[in-house]
Amino acid sequence: MKKKILLVEDNPATIDVIQKELEFLGYESMVAQDGREGVDKAASQSPDLIIMDISLPKMDGLEASTLIRKNPKTQSIPILAATARALPGDKEKCLQSGCDDYIAKPFTHRELGAAIKKLLKE
Repeated sequence: MKKKILLVEDNPATIDVIQKELEFLGYESMVAQDGREGVDKAASQSPDLIIMDISLPKMDGLEASTLIRKNPKTQSIPILAATARALPGDKEKCLQSGCDDYIAKPFTHRELGAAIKKLLKE
């Protein structure tokens, strides 16, 4: 059975590229286009992994990750922060909010695959 990955991303072009990458890598994907929807879908869909953008409408990815960690139903789902925000301290902010790892955009197919496999322990 394919592992399910929730992509929390608001940019349609980025959604398209990452969904194609996930399909190529053999994963099933679902999308949430803002942080609030990401929190809700994490609870209702129980994905195996979440790829979380940080700059999102309605609720940013840091707040969404914190809420996912506080919910007993979702607290153990690995979260990969995928963001164009690559300033000093951004990785630490992502990890402090509950993300398990961090990848800076733009990333390569190989980098994304390696980060996913690491978090899913494949």
